[in-house]
Amino acid sequence: MRLRPLLTTAVLGAAALAVPGAVAAPAAAAPSTAGCTATDEEIYAAPPSAIQGDAGDLLACREAVLSNVPGDIPMKAWKVRYVSTDVKGNENVVTGTVAIPEAEWTKGGSRPTVAFNPGTLGSGPQCAFSKQLAGQYVDMYEGGNLALFLKEGHAIAATDGVGYLQGQVHTYMVGANAGHALLDIVRASRQIPGGSLRADGKVGISGYSEGGAASLWGAQLASSYAPELDVVGAAAGGVPGDLKVTAKALNGSLFAGFLADALVGLNAAYPEMPFTELMNENGEKAIGNVRSHCLFGTLAVFLGARVENFSTDGLSLEEIYALEGPDGTTWGEIVDRQRLGEDIGAAGSGARHEIGFPVFQYRGWLEEIIPHETEDATRQRYCAAGINTTWKYTYPTEHLSTDWGAAGDVTNFLDDRFEGKPAEGNC
Repeated sequence: MRLRPLLTTAVLGAAALAVPGAVAAPAAAAPSTAGCTATDEEIYAAPPSAIQGDAGDLLACREAVLSNVPGDIPMKAWKVRYVSTDVKGNENVVTGTVAIPEAEWTKGGSRPTVAFNPGTLGSGPQCAFSKQLAGQYVDMYEGGNLALFLKEGHAIAATDGVGYLQGQVHTYMVGANAGHALLDIVRASRQIPGGSLRADGKVGISGYSEGGAASLWGAQLASSYAPELDVVGAAAGGVPGDLKVTAKALNGSLFAGFLADALVGLNAAYPEMPFTELMNENGEKAIGNVRSHCLFGTLAVFLGARVENFSTDGLSLEEIYALEGPDGTTWGEIVDRQRLGEDIGAAGSGARHEIGFPVFQYRGWLEEIIPHETEDATRQRYCAAGINTTWKYTYPTEHLSTDWGAAGDVTNFLDDRFEGKPAEGNC
């Protein structure tokens, strides 16, 4: 019998179902300042015109029950709203989840924290990881991954990523936004009233697919953006390291919804660039679909879609890359800025992005969404830069199931780093 990849089956099944619409965003409200007593409306409210605070400052929090983390693990958990920095250097506001096991940490030192970025969830407001972990919407698949960390005694600081506040759209695959948000939620996690995380706690970074790209961006930015954090390791799987290579493979495929998410997400981060004015009626509808659906709904809507069908001039990807913004910057240059492994080096190398800790990268043998050549090339760039890199590509899994298939290795890799064990790497 021929093996049909798990995610392919899920996409084809989703395409046959009615897709839910957007959940209305809550009305804006002033954040609560008295402990973790914020309402949901306050957590996800639109950001103020002037953001008060520095990157990593906790703005609001509320206690949460993470019903989509299996195992009945005793923990305390909170939704959080915090300050971060966007790709242009401006302050922004991001949301996420912090969870701390109630079991005592017994492996020496302060309890460590895993900075976690989920894989693709979609761009509708209801898709935020913090909402899904709390059971307000269910279209995610990584609660079990978090359970493994929590069972080991690790705290979790899981960012939603930029763009899940009222009136926003997720800036999908924008590297600096993702990396900053991932590092800043660790800073914010240590400010929770009633929390127990300390400033000297070690930090590990983890994510798969979109989260894998975010994990490597967090690793690349850690030394310059958050040098006070004791980051000891990063794990990243299913990484779309070069968006141009990935986009070419996605266009017209079963998984074109990921490309739609990326195009709309890039536009959200770079609104000055030509985009919405290029759209035909199908394109305008497509933008609305991206902004309202979660993962499987987006994949169903864009099944087999080609980017050429959404603009009045039938623009190809290459023609879109050639378009210039008001300062002469092209879309192609912006997309290239998101490429991972550029100007990286080991600690003390003088590279723009110094990484002084081990990195674990991985992919499934049956990977069918992210081209093997870009995942392999990202690993090769890390090795060439002298970064301690462990690489594994022998999981007998396709894209989605690799996330689960590698979860034990990821947990063990970070736990070893927290315990101070050396990583030999296999470059």
